[in-house]
Amino acid sequence: MTTIVPTSEEDPFLAIVRFTSQLAWADAGPEVAEPEVSRLCREAEDVIIDGKWLDLATLMVTSADLVSSKISEKDLECTYTIICSLVKNVTSPEEVLEMVKVIASKVVQQPTDKATLRLKILFNLYNLLDHPNARFQVYMKALELAVNGKVTEYLVPSFRKIDSFLKEWNIDIKDQREVFLAIAKVLRENKSLAKESLQFVTKYLATFSNEDTQVLSEAKEEAVRAVIEFVKAPSIFQCDLLDMPAVAQLEKDPNNAPVYQLLKIFFTQRLDAYMEFQNANSGFLQTYGLVEEDCVAKMRLLSLVDLASDESGKILYASIKNTLQVNDEEVELWVVKAITAKLVDCKMDQMNQVVIVSRCAEREFGQKQWQSLQTKLAAWRDNVRNVISTIEANKATEEGTQTSSAAQGLTVR
Repeated sequence: MTTIVPTSEEDPFLAIVRFTSQLAWADAGPEVAEPEVSRLCREAEDVIIDGKWLDLATLMVTSADLVSSKISEKDLECTYTIICSLVKNVTSPEEVLEMVKVIASKVVQQPTDKATLRLKILFNLYNLLDHPNARFQVYMKALELAVNGKVTEYLVPSFRKIDSFLKEWNIDIKDQREVFLAIAKVLRENKSLAKESLQFVTKYLATFSNEDTQVLSEAKEEAVRAVIEFVKAPSIFQCDLLDMPAVAQLEKDPNNAPVYQLLKIFFTQRLDAYMEFQNANSGFLQTYGLVEEDCVAKMRLLSLVDLASDESGKILYASIKNTLQVNDEEVELWVVKAITAKLVDCKMDQMNQVVIVSRCAEREFGQKQWQSLQTKLAAWRDNVRNVISTIEANKATEEGTQTSSAAQGLTVR
């Protein structure tokens, strides 16, 4: 297999056109192939002379796409490295964007053929670009390729930097929503990344404010999905869904009102409310793929958190037994589960049949919780100030004592 090495004086763009066209027409025989190769090379020369870089890019990616399955990964990478470098010849932002669309659309056209390499080609193209919107377009194509080519693991690490990317791209709300949804769908494919998936769906839903009904309705399907994902996730106990307009709209929708009601129960009520809901909505769990046992287990933990939030800092074993609807032997088991899930910090007093709570998680974090946090921070600030004042006062007293002692030592007798 021929490997492209820039050892001749021929223009690298023309060399790629010649290389790919020769491979493309190789099976047609020399009588047909040679005239076609010559024609394509002349066409390439003309557009190079005229500086029609977009036309050259179109010509080159079309030829490269035809032979991509016939050449080695090394040759394909070299071919697209030279093609992608064309973006440096273009100064107009509009033309850069058009060229990026031409190149990227061809790269992702055959996602199952050398998918990892194709993703690498898009990364190289991204790094060659200075135009923010063009970078955004390439990233979205990379997401598409990663999903269709089943190589999402190479793109997942970049999700941690998405906030800085958004700032760099400076894209509008509509495009931001597209990014958040696309990432959420990538993460959704991996069950171990359920928490991260929900985070990006939440970011998507948070972009909707109190807009008109038609705009909000766009988010309705994802709002339902987010609620169900939260309820399903055994290790996620907090999120910001409840007060979001995109989610709150479900309450007034006859078809989705039970979904919102369920979310409200998981955020604000206890197991008995959930059991009433379940009895009143037969078939609901099955419709949304929820498992009764898992829902009950999660509600028991959340109900225990609710009990632990009492200002007294103590929970009677009997209260736990009644609230969680368990027998005496299971009380301590559920307390341990809550500790393991980092929902509470506590000690169990078996002698007095009471749980002593030192910390518990907040089931929701709204205005009330912010005010509580503000009060605690203010108290902490005052305590720190008092400690500093005490240290400074002691220091001044000590220095005064030392000065007095020194003065006495110099007294003439």
